[in-house]
Amino acid sequence: MKFISRSVKQTEELAFKLAKRLNRGDCIAYRGGLGAGKTAFTRGLAKGLGIEDDVMSPTFSLVNQYEGDVILYHFDMYRIENEDDLYMTGFFDYLDSDGILAIEWSENIQSALPEDTIYVTIEKMDNDANTRQITIQGREI
Repeated sequence: MKFISRSVKQTEELAFKLAKRLNRGDCIAYRGGLGAGKTAFTRGLAKGLGIEDDVMSPTFSLVNQYEGDVILYHFDMYRIENEDDLYMTGFFDYLDSDGILAIEWSENIQSALPEDTIYVTIEKMDNDANTRQITIQGREI
């Protein structure tokens, strides 16, 4: 499914709607460059999961945990370069939880993602700094 977002608010609203269709244990893998809107998408996802905390990029912590109707684990895999790095994050333990995983820079851990991962690709549109094309792929949502 492809969507066009013309603002941060629209990106968050789309993610809010997606959150309502998720199940415990789901894994969401983001694809998109710096400033694409991955953290904004996660903010909307968190709101849709009943999370009231401020959502921030986990760039320096690697993972932020937010609790609401379900636990949301928000990962930043930007600095993960190999499987040893990934093991050191404890990532594989999170896969066995019943929380929802939202993973920025998922390209860096592609081989470790579950088969039923939901992919969210966010691309800036050339003609407008605020417009994004958001593509959601994976199991039927």
